[in-house]
Amino acid sequence: MDDKPPCPNSTNSFNIGSLKNRQRSLTKDHLIDSSIKSNGIVPSFSLLDPEFSPGHRIIDHFSNRFSFNLVNRKEKEIHKICAQELDEMVLNNSSIPNTALVITDASIKNDIATSISHIHSANRFLIKTVHHASFVTSSEAELFTIRCGINQACSLDNVSKIIIVTDFIHAARKIFNNDSSPFQIHATAILKELRKFFIANDANTIEFWECPSKLKWRFHHDADKDSKSFMVTSSYPCKISWDFCKKSDSDDIINQWKMTFQASEGKGKQFLDLLDDNLNAIEPSYTKGGLWLQMFGHSNSLCAHTTRAITNHAPTGEYRLQFFPNLDFLCLCNNYPIESRRHILHECRRFNGY
Repeated sequence: MDDKPPCPNSTNSFNIGSLKNRQRSLTKDHLIDSSIKSNGIVPSFSLLDPEFSPGHRIIDHFSNRFSFNLVNRKEKEIHKICAQELDEMVLNNSSIPNTALVITDASIKNDIATSISHIHSANRFLIKTVHHASFVTSSEAELFTIRCGINQACSLDNVSKIIIVTDFIHAARKIFNNDSSPFQIHATAILKELRKFFIANDANTIEFWECPSKLKWRFHHDADKDSKSFMVTSSYPCKISWDFCKKSDSDDIINQWKMTFQASEGKGKQFLDLLDDNLNAIEPSYTKGGLWLQMFGHSNSLCAHTTRAITNHAPTGEYRLQFFPNLDFLCLCNNYPIESRRHILHECRRFNGY
């Protein structure tokens, strides 16, 4: 580091050039201007775009030209049925020369997203598209790769049917969602491409198929392996998406809450940490009701009983011994002197079936 501070290259009062010599002498590591790393926020909103004007939207004129095939999560053998349906779909369309099968996937590693699409069409070579982006969310990366796949498929000659297979079906559904969202920049581009595709021929259609990544269906699994095979390093300056900024702020708040919760007395000494299948503590989360409520939030009574068990404020012998010592605190199984929570969960023969 030089003795003299470098000349500021912007009006930002918080850049390195504005540091005084004493402030610079107190630094213990290399510094980098935040403006070099975060070169602005990518604009994502286009509220006045004609594609979202009532009466001019895709859903107003071409509602019968696109469809979604979702996984029925109520089925017992969900993966087997889903794989059979996807295989049957490929078999029915593999010999049709005017059909383009687009497999999309995206992965994020070290804040760098890799979006990849594989485009299969009869009597044509496999087409692959790969794009990288820094500081975007997984939803943005998945929607972008769908955008690229549709763009490539529409550019092929004599294609009248496009089939999109994705493990992020909710991202695909945002394309036709008229609500304001940070994904409108991609939705607008896709809608404009689809409008030209639908106008070109009355028989042109597009289908969206859901393929869970856990299924490891062969076509999607190949794209998934490709998306994770790249080792990319960031190049600065680069921009940050609006949604990524919101996610970063939200993650910081949640992490701070987790640390505060673990260290505070409000947690209580009797709080029961729940474990996942790998025996790791399940951390609280705000998404989809959190990992705790996903298991028992469907029933008010079950939620109340679970809350009492986690906080150890349940009508057990251990609880009665602490607050009502004159009452009976023995376990009804007669194998343990005190009906404690640990005994009920791990040892009592009355609950072995659970």
